[in-house]
Amino acid sequence: MTKFEQSERLKKLPPYLFVRLEELTAAKKKEGADIIDFGIGDPDLPASEKVIKAMQIAAEANENQKYSSSQGEKFLRDSVAKWYRKRFSVDLDPDTQVCITIGSKEAIFNISQAFVNPGEKIIAPSPGYPVYSGASTLFNEAECVEVPLRESQNWLLDLSECPVDAKMLYLNYPNNPTGATCDLEYLHKVYDWCGKTDTILCYDNAYSEMCFDGYRAPSALQAGPDCIEFGSFSKTFNMTGFRLGYAVGHPDLVGGLKKCKGQTDSGAPVFIQKAGAVALDAYSDDGTTPKGVQANMDILAERRRVLVNGLNDLGYKVAMPRGTFYVWFNSGVGSMEFTEKMLELGIVVTPGSGFGKSAEGYVRMAVTEPVERIREALNRMKKAQDINK
Repeated sequence: MTKFEQSERLKKLPPYLFVRLEELTAAKKKEGADIIDFGIGDPDLPASEKVIKAMQIAAEANENQKYSSSQGEKFLRDSVAKWYRKRFSVDLDPDTQVCITIGSKEAIFNISQAFVNPGEKIIAPSPGYPVYSGASTLFNEAECVEVPLRESQNWLLDLSECPVDAKMLYLNYPNNPTGATCDLEYLHKVYDWCGKTDTILCYDNAYSEMCFDGYRAPSALQAGPDCIEFGSFSKTFNMTGFRLGYAVGHPDLVGGLKKCKGQTDSGAPVFIQKAGAVALDAYSDDGTTPKGVQANMDILAERRRVLVNGLNDLGYKVAMPRGTFYVWFNSGVGSMEFTEKMLELGIVVTPGSGFGKSAEGYVRMAVTEPVERIREALNRMKKAQDINK
């Protein structure tokens, strides 16, 4: 059989963390194990009935079954612009400052394709979403500078450790994987630093609505217009499988993204964009979170409380996150060693080492299981501790 050689850039790309986790989990399931999955971060709660019905009705119309514009349909770009006005008091031109994306992941990758040249530097927080330091860097033959986030600094990026000659900076709060949050004052500091150093600020705000204990996440565009921000319908509306997101910001940055997308895709399906518009339009004029979204956040908040308190009772030092649905803590051993031990108990977690070199020893757990299953996982961990004493 003919052997086909991968490109050098593809060889340098490490296996995508969650693909490996899926393989390990599938193997345990094949053995008949009862798996409690806190791994990939895919919401178990359903999308709202209103959103589903909007998609179903739209899918039946022939005009919604055609190719869609790579920049997104006008009605959804209008909805995104209106949502930013309601939620963040930010005005956007839906024609030049909004681009609809196939989830936020492809936009995070494509923005570097559009603006980074070979040899230029990309700053990626560590720990951080693997696409920042992986595909977006390697496929542009760029140099990735991983800047460590530290627990002692509440997982906030220290700008003094960032190179001043970088082309692009990725930043993400509420943060995946740590659950850390920031305020608008911090974003002003980052925005000003990027302006002084001519660094493109790429702000990943996928978890802006996944907030607890009275915290509401800001937008980088509240700090100023000269940046690009990515958002997603996945976590807010439990629409991960719909693959729908958006990019907003400076017209030049959004324009570059549109040009790149225009060569690679035809945009998200129109009927899915119809569902997205229904989801965003549910926000009231003053930006109040819709009842359905708030109900989901209340469920996640309780799960978070049970898991964090339970882990602390087991002897781990775990902070209560105010954002995302992730719980992040130091396992006390190697990340992969802890992950494998948990898998033997039928519990799937994500090793922190997959998010960057500085995250070795840490573990991420997503509260994507009901409270009773979280308690069952904690009981299994407790029994394993008792056996090893």
